[in-house]
Amino acid sequence: MNETLQFLTQHGTLVLFVAVFAEQIGLPVPAFLFLIAAGALVGTGQMTLGVAVGAAVLAALLGDQLWYELGRRRGRHVLNWLCRISLEPTSCIRRMEDFFSRHGVHSLVVAKFIPGLSTIAPPLAGIVGLRVSQYLLYNGLGTVLWVSSGIGLGYTFSDQLEQVTSVIAYLGPTMILILLGGAAGYIFSKALNRYRMERRLPRLTVQDVTEKIAAGEAPVIIDLRPQGARREVPGIPGSLSLSVKEVMAGYRHLPQDRDVIFYCACPWDRASVQTARKLREKGLTRVWPLVGGIEAWHAITSKTEARVGDSEAHTVVA
Repeated sequence: MNETLQFLTQHGTLVLFVAVFAEQIGLPVPAFLFLIAAGALVGTGQMTLGVAVGAAVLAALLGDQLWYELGRRRGRHVLNWLCRISLEPTSCIRRMEDFFSRHGVHSLVVAKFIPGLSTIAPPLAGIVGLRVSQYLLYNGLGTVLWVSSGIGLGYTFSDQLEQVTSVIAYLGPTMILILLGGAAGYIFSKALNRYRMERRLPRLTVQDVTEKIAAGEAPVIIDLRPQGARREVPGIPGSLSLSVKEVMAGYRHLPQDRDVIFYCACPWDRASVQTARKLREKGLTRVWPLVGGIEAWHAITSKTEARVGDSEAHTVVA
């Protein structure tokens, strides 16, 4: 067994703890694979079952508790930050928040098994005000099930550990570097392609929209924000509340003789930009993302209302 495998055997508990904790705080670490490896080590007598389960559960709960507290204290800003680092920002929050809204506290039991929801579920629980006792109960149950399934899978196939280690030793670090390089290249190319496409897409400002409304053009305005966000911050008057999935499913019914404007509360207007881009690819030319989203709308319209109020006050005084 080479030095790397010897290190994993000698320090497996620490490696397992770090890997699970890193994934729970949002880092791209395949913790489930480490759980399987730990199960294999348990099966060959190189790691104690109780220690492996305890280290993994503790790491997961610590990472989740961090997000839960951030959700309680910072609210929706935490979700916006998670969206900011996501490769699929169009649905990174809305899809998960809708799932959490439908299934409630029981979502915490299955969250670890659903890609994306594992990191978002704890802050969501904090944002909606879930009691600490409920959160710890359901999240703890889900964590134990997740850890047990990974370690159990590795334990079941522990007989094949020697074959796996021999293959790894034969391939050596070269194959690992190739795999890491390929993954990094994929992420970089996807991010670069998205950046280029989004920069070329035309957009409308809040002033453009208000001018269109004042001119009687009656554009269709669609609110892409999740339901929870709409409850916290009111949308643009007269706008329709639809998810990206609903928009794409019914895009044939969108008017082609009027402007259709999308807005969200995403960093860099990502949901609006990507929705408009997809619709333009389908042949709709009068679809636009709103620059700055709902925050820009309220910031500018509040200033306009303040100026109107001041001028009316001056008129009364005069």
